[in-house]
Amino acid sequence: MATTSEFQQLLRGAALRVTRPRVAVLRAVYANPHADTDSIIRAVRQDLADVSHQAVYDSLHTLTGAGLVRRIQPSGSVARYESRVGDNHHHVVCRSCGVVEDADCAVGEAPCLTASHDHGFAIDEAEVIYWGLCPGCSTASRS
Repeated sequence: MATTSEFQQLLRGAALRVTRPRVAVLRAVYANPHADTDSIIRAVRQDLADVSHQAVYDSLHTLTGAGLVRRIQPSGSVARYESRVGDNHHHVVCRSCGVVEDADCAVGEAPCLTASHDHGFAIDEAEVIYWGLCPGCSTASRS
């Protein structure tokens, strides 16, 4: 896990002002991959007890806009955030418990999939979500 000074460097490298809420949000996202906003707020409040919901929302918005954090929202799910950015990986989601895990590209280079017809678009990203049952839920459903 990155240190406070490394988080500060990430912010400066993205031309963002270094603030305690932004550093705390980065720390929470790195420590809790695929966490929803409420989970991130709880984690941030362990560092900054008096941080407001709005400060966390604003930080997530700013960090996402700067490309330091990635926002994903699988169908039927709340928004989740992760620190793994820039590699165009995908996700696998459990239909039962909702756990989310990373899934690297199966074949090829980014954008991992080649559209059968790009309609003239300059495609630079593909978003794929695989759905199924995680090992725990799969075992439970067999019992």
